[in-house]
Amino acid sequence: MHDRSRVRRIRRAALAVGAAVLTAGAALAIAGPAAAATQGPCDIYASGGTPCVAAHSTTRALYGSYNGSLYQVKRSSDSATLNIGVLSAGGYANAAAQDSFCANTTCVITVIYDQSGRGNNLTQGSGYWSGPAEGGKDDLAFANAVPVTVGGHKAYGVYIAPGTGYRNNSTNGIATGDQPEGMYAIFNGTHSNSGCCFDYGNAETSGNDTGNGHMEAIYFGTSKDWGYGTGNGPWIMADLENGLFSGVNRGYNANDPTISYRFTTAIVKGEPNHWSIRGGNAQSGSLSTFYNGVRPTVSGYNPMSKEGAIILGVGGDNSNASAGTFYEGVMTSGYPSDATENSVQANIVAAAYGTYGLSGLTAGSRISLRATTACCTSDYIQHDDSDTAVVISPVSSSSSATTKADATWIVRAGLANSYCVSFESANNSGQYLRHSGFKLYLNASDGSSLFNNDATFCPHPGVNGQGYSFPSLNYSDHYIRHYNYTLYAATDRGTNAWDSATLWTDDVSWVVTSPWA
Repeated sequence: MHDRSRVRRIRRAALAVGAAVLTAGAALAIAGPAAAATQGPCDIYASGGTPCVAAHSTTRALYGSYNGSLYQVKRSSDSATLNIGVLSAGGYANAAAQDSFCANTTCVITVIYDQSGRGNNLTQGSGYWSGPAEGGKDDLAFANAVPVTVGGHKAYGVYIAPGTGYRNNSTNGIATGDQPEGMYAIFNGTHSNSGCCFDYGNAETSGNDTGNGHMEAIYFGTSKDWGYGTGNGPWIMADLENGLFSGVNRGYNANDPTISYRFTTAIVKGEPNHWSIRGGNAQSGSLSTFYNGVRPTVSGYNPMSKEGAIILGVGGDNSNASAGTFYEGVMTSGYPSDATENSVQANIVAAAYGTYGLSGLTAGSRISLRATTACCTSDYIQHDDSDTAVVISPVSSSSSATTKADATWIVRAGLANSYCVSFESANNSGQYLRHSGFKLYLNASDGSSLFNNDATFCPHPGVNGQGYSFPSLNYSDHYIRHYNYTLYAATDRGTNAWDSATLWTDDVSWVVTSPWA
């Protein structure tokens, strides 16, 4: 560390200083209560003779008359829970209720309610390859990690980082054996990885791999271990157990394209010796069919042996190395027609999904990031001149030109995810803020996947109500935090000193200001 006294000036000894918080106000105002939709996706499926038997969304009602809870959140400060409903029957999520309940603390999503009335709710999964006997648990998604808009209203998706997952092994009405079914989901097409397996759909009730054909779920990601399509991915594929199928058999299938719309509609449906993959842009246009044909010719897939559990963000055997973002999805009884799905797609487009404004974080802009903790509101994130560490330290109009430049950053589209951001040093071209061993450094990019992920952060409104907070892309429960004037990727539920819950919400909230240089 350099010896500038301002970096290490003595403050009260017990102070646990934390996170640098970007404070730029959210650019989008929240509209008033929405009028109820005339119909939702599940009304359309019912009209087509293939009713929903599971309907999950954290953003909106999926029936025109639905007026119940969409999901439940639990806050870390006191473990209290709150059900988040809709603004009006058939309408959009009441995000303001979540924002108020979770103010100055963090919340996780504990339940995603089934709107079909069958009680097929999704709750915390049982962990990687750990059935009930082992007692392991998946992580729960942070509730405010991915704000979006739907119909002009703020809402939140379900951000699945590796280790996160939801499941229901005891369902009602979900297809078993070789019974026909359909399913769709809306995903963030720019958030995926090659880990197994970001799925939504039908899986084993034991949480174990019980053989070929015991699953039928939508997979979305870039894994090439069992199957893939054209380009570099991500692809919509079917997880049928012991294979991700992009076509009739495992391996390469040329008709399954890379599909990466910001909001992507993904469909898988199956019936005796016949199944399909379809997809499209959830914001505009129609669906395309990427596969429509017979079941895989390998033994075990004809007939199918589906078991009827429901999974989100994990594989049938609980493998949880995947990443993705989920907004809504349903499962049906019966094999939906293309015409029914086309009408559902039109309904999805009309729902008008959009990104939530991030004022001051435009790619290419120069910014500085000011801390919001009471002790440190004159301190900014800056890199150390004598080593690669990143700290907070005071900056003012009388500071040297070097100090001002050290505290100035260029916002870049996220190196590993263009929906997120990376921070390039303004005076050290090609060097980025990145975490390693949960400490933050300024390092030159080596172009590797690991570096790109370590240097990518996904902003959302500040946890303490000011500016922004910046969870890591590859450790979504770890936020940029200042602690004892040094920056870390920290969680409020870890065992390291910098994971202390004291002042955590302030320490991880940052205000975006005009650049010092």
